[in-house]
Amino acid sequence: MALVLIVEDEFLIRMGAVDIARRAGHETLEAANADEAIRILESRNDIEIVLSDVQMPGTMDGVRLLQVIRDRWPPIRLILTSGKVLTEVANLPKGSVFLPKPYNYEELSEAFAKAA
Repeated sequence: MALVLIVEDEFLIRMGAVDIARRAGHETLEAANADEAIRILESRNDIEIVLSDVQMPGTMDGVRLLQVIRDRWPPIRLILTSGKVLTEVANLPKGSVFLPKPYNYEELSEAFAKAA
């Protein structure tokens, strides 16, 4: 399965996403914000999927993070998640999947498959 980088500032939500990803057979890495995610991406070449929340502290939000990833690491598959209505879906990089919160095992597993 894929190596998934989960970018989420809320610890419990991040742990829930990690648990779902692992139960679906994926390996996981974790970042609490976009800056940390970029550092991880710069240090590895085996990340296949990034799942990111929209709102988080740091220099950029999740939408901008996915745009940076698409520009710098085009093969990485992208999933964006938010608990709020997202008006910026049109600004997501091509091929990105949007997954509203709260999500469950089936919905996140399906998002991993769609991002493939």
